Amino acid sequence: MTGAASHEKGATRLKAALTASDMSRRRFLRLLGSATGAATAGTLVSCNNQGAGSESADEAESLSAAGVATQPSQVRLFSVVTPQDGGLYDDLLPDFEQQTGYQVELTTGVDVYGPARDGQADVVVSHYGHTGAQAFVQDGFGQWPQTVFSNQSALLGASDDPAQVQGLSNVVEAFRRIAQTRSPYIVNNNEGVKYLSDVLWHSAGRPEKGEWYSDQGLANRDAIEAAAQQGGYVIWGLTPFLRTKQQYPVELQPLVLGDPLLQRILVSIAVNPDKVSGLNVEGAKAFQQYLLAPATQVRIRAFRLPGIDQQIFWPAGRNNAGYVLSTL
Repeated sequence: MTGAASHEKGATRLKAALTASDMSRRRFLRLLGSATGAATAGTLVSCNNQGAGSESADEAESLSAAGVATQPSQVRLFSVVTPQDGGLYDDLLPDFEQQTGYQVELTTGVDVYGPARDGQADVVVSHYGHTGAQAFVQDGFGQWPQTVFSNQSALLGASDDPAQVQGLSNVVEAFRRIAQTRSPYIVNNNEGVKYLSDVLWHSAGRPEKGEWYSDQGLANRDAIEAAAQQGGYVIWGLTPFLRTKQQYPVELQPLVLGDPLLQRILVSIAVNPDKVSGLNVEGAKAFQQYLLAPATQVRIRAFRLPGIDQQIFWPAGRNNAGYVLSTL
């Protein structure tokens, strides 16, 4: 491959990374011209060009199905949007890059395992029960999931809080008060949240479901709007609620946080190099080890989203097998 050709190839890769519709906010802010961002972007250009210039014919043959092999200095992370929208990646990724010298190319979305099958990712982060996760591992495309942290759902309600649940840390007690006062409760038919509503109903002694308990098949934003209109309560993930509220203001606020029942675990899955070629195996491993490092787990626990005093991400590294943690 000629020097001009390799330079053009590296520039093409950079352009694709910079124009992705789901580019991380952190990278976007860097491109706006902050001093740190300019330096990081310059480093990324240098790494891309150097990697392209040294690419051998054998490496070219090992390109993934997507046609783009990762550079040794770059880790391609596909992730669900929760850690990004919750601000956690803005805190963790610069720290990982500073500690290791790797640059993270972050892509977020709903479909994270399809692109990973096609060789577009080195490592994936999603909820444990996310669509496609089980098949991705069972089909051999992903290595064993490592639990990394949990995000936070919340019991949302109007500011007048007719059931007086604000500040409780026990969501079962909060649900019991809602039932006793016959305050409107809207079931969010998001799969995991609907299941949680059933758990709460059983935990509260299976109170009679009257008009106060509304299950009309509404999900996510529709359920939120119904709760706001009725001055009632509803459960949803904290970060998607905050994101939605920025676009569609509703008169609801998080009232109950912190109960373990409201936490939903996320995992990191390294793509299997025996199944997909062109991977940055060492970079993926370094990123997984960073997430599980005790110092990072403490950082996750201490993280606060501006405007929310309570903890919204919870360390989950200790749920892994001992042999994983013994390598840290």
